[in-house]
Amino acid sequence: MFKNKILLITGGTGSFGNAVLNRFLDTDIKEIRIFSRDEKKQDDMRKQYKNDKVKFYIGDVRNIQSIKNAMYDVDYVFHAAALKQVPSCEFFPIEAVKTNILGTENVLTAAISCGVKKVICLSTDKAAYPINAMGISKAMMEKVFVAKSKTVSSDRTVICGTRYGNVMASRGSVIPLFVEQIKNGQPLTITEPSMTRFLMSLEEAVELVVFAFENAKSGDVMVQKSPASTVGDLAQAIKELFSVDNEINIIGTRHGEKQYETLLTKEESMVAEDMGGFYRVPSDKRDLNYDKYFTEGKKELVLQEEYNSNNTEILNIEQIKEKLLSLEYIKEELKGWSK
Repeated sequence: MFKNKILLITGGTGSFGNAVLNRFLDTDIKEIRIFSRDEKKQDDMRKQYKNDKVKFYIGDVRNIQSIKNAMYDVDYVFHAAALKQVPSCEFFPIEAVKTNILGTENVLTAAISCGVKKVICLSTDKAAYPINAMGISKAMMEKVFVAKSKTVSSDRTVICGTRYGNVMASRGSVIPLFVEQIKNGQPLTITEPSMTRFLMSLEEAVELVVFAFENAKSGDVMVQKSPASTVGDLAQAIKELFSVDNEINIIGTRHGEKQYETLLTKEESMVAEDMGGFYRVPSDKRDLNYDKYFTEGKKELVLQEEYNSNNTEILNIEQIKEKLLSLEYIKEELKGWSK
């Protein structure tokens, strides 16, 4: 698939970038470029992988020239750079705008300028019916890449995106927090036990991007169907895996948190194509000449149910434990755990 090709990952020092390296480094890919602003994490990755196929570029998506410096001769881009922490974005919304919206515009402009063949932008369930600054900025990011896809021929550059839910054990997620609290003998802090969240492994997140790479058309948003669980059951499942009985401390919802997350809105469900384990949401191909839609008419669409973490498959505690045991992170933590 990537034989003799060059792949650039923005925000490549994060969990997703590491998962991509693990997935593709031993294939016939020519080069993987890691673009980020964190020199320490780049140095850590350099020492960890020790592979000449991996090249490191210091820069920031907020600076278009630094992106262009890394983009020359690149065939494909996975755009993962983002501000993702919901409370942080609530307190610093303009920073979310600069990275998630304007940074995406910079990446796409640079990609088109440099003749990149395909760009896949990574979005989040928080972009559907957004209520917090992070979700709103990611929703605008989606609008940016859909709009940008209309400005360039797909024969030159295909621009599309993926949207997925919580990635288990990724940096800053709740699972490593629970594990750390267990190891320190502390209570597990839960915002609201009845909250539901989609559960997806890093490997599944990479496979969604690969699926989009192989199947998406320009302007598409690709969504992967995922199971979910309540936050309370997730905490209980982790306690049982580690054979502990730490107290549960309910701390209340944080700034900008939802009771449940949505991967597909009602409006998107009307036009989405069901592709088995995935949904394809095509972009609206109409232009600004609305008069023709009034005179020619348009077929009425029937409103569909949204796809969210309350109406997807809800895992019970035993199923959650099984999914957790598929994570390398959990396997390693359990291996070194002694109560």
